Amino acid sequence: MLSLKKSLNILRKTDALLEGHFVLSSGLHSPKYIQCAKLLSFPSKAEKICKSLASKIKKKFKKFDLILAPAMGGIIIGYEIGRLLKKETIFCERVNGKFVLRRGFKIKKGSKVLIIEDVITTGKSCLECVKLIKKSKASLVGFAAIIDRSSKKSLKIKKEIVSHLKINVPTYKKNKIPKNLKLIPITTPGSRFIK
Repeated sequence: MLSLKKSLNILRKTDALLEGHFVLSSGLHSPKYIQCAKLLSFPSKAEKICKSLASKIKKKFKKFDLILAPAMGGIIIGYEIGRLLKKETIFCERVNGKFVLRRGFKIKKGSKVLIIEDVITTGKSCLECVKLIKKSKASLVGFAAIIDRSSKKSLKIKKEIVSHLKINVPTYKKNKIPKNLKLIPITTPGSRFIK
């Protein structure tokens, strides 16, 4: 297992941990943003974090059949965890703003599905994935992410999240942004609103 210090060091070295004023895909504002795509663009550095997460998943979820990852952020981490745990891995993607299964992907009836994300803040994308699992008459075993940056206030998921790192980063609603954060130009890094 990687220590918190080593993990944060990897995130900083790969520019995966950013500071500024960000509007997250949830619509919340934050002074920090975790861009796991930057981490995953350095496979040799990401491998250590993925192995650590795979080990935690193996301990927590004794039996599951399929990994479902929401696009875009979950695709690479889903693939890598699937490779490490020798599990079939599929992803869902947005069509007209809603997650759907495309490319011939299916969730078999009765299968046990683990949802894997890069970062979980509110769990909104994960809960959209749950709808696909229910529609397929399969069952959700749980959630996993490289980084869980949720708070009790922001999280919409009621199940435990298995993560490599739990990082507490403040988030603010649009009408509650602190003055010092308002002075910094906004960056919208997520993919939810890309047309």
